[in-house]
Amino acid sequence: MKPPKIKILVADDHHIVRDGIISIVEVEKDMRVVAQAGDGVEALTLVKKLLPDIVLLDLRMPRMDGLEVIAQIQSLRVPSKVIVLTTFESEQDVHMALKAGARSYLLKDTPRSTLLETIRQVHLGKTCIPPRIGQKLVENMNRPVLSARELDIIKLVAEGKSNKEIGDRLGITEGTVKTHVKSLLKS
Repeated sequence: MKPPKIKILVADDHHIVRDGIISIVEVEKDMRVVAQAGDGVEALTLVKKLLPDIVLLDLRMPRMDGLEVIAQIQSLRVPSKVIVLTTFESEQDVHMALKAGARSYLLKDTPRSTLLETIRQVHLGKTCIPPRIGQKLVENMNRPVLSARELDIIKLVAEGKSNKEIGDRLGITEGTVKTHVKSLLKS
């Protein structure tokens, strides 16, 4: 007996993009597209109704954006796994999508073979992050993280306050302010 085909929902607000993805997926013997959606609300409705194995999801869509769709799918506790397929590759978009619960983040210039292998791997329960996207995440990890106090000091410096005024406002000594400013200038 053959294993069941991987059921896929394609959600993108551009009809031609959906058609292209569907034409790639439909020729695979182990996959089938069960539905397509042109906006986030429609995608979420179809997820609830059809319980696809995989949701190929664009981030920027009308009525409900992809991040909200991911969060809603996670809150439903359905077995559907989300693969983001988008043109947006900012570190913030990648981080937010993965944090919301996406299992992979692909760009629309991804080769056909990578898309298909990612669908198969995510269906098996794996998380797939291509090297180009992984690099963005690593770069962010190497950025210094500022403390709440350092952020307060930066805001006050930006307002043109002196070290003494900053110290008075924050209840710390002028010397402590200077230490923080020196530290910030090194980062």
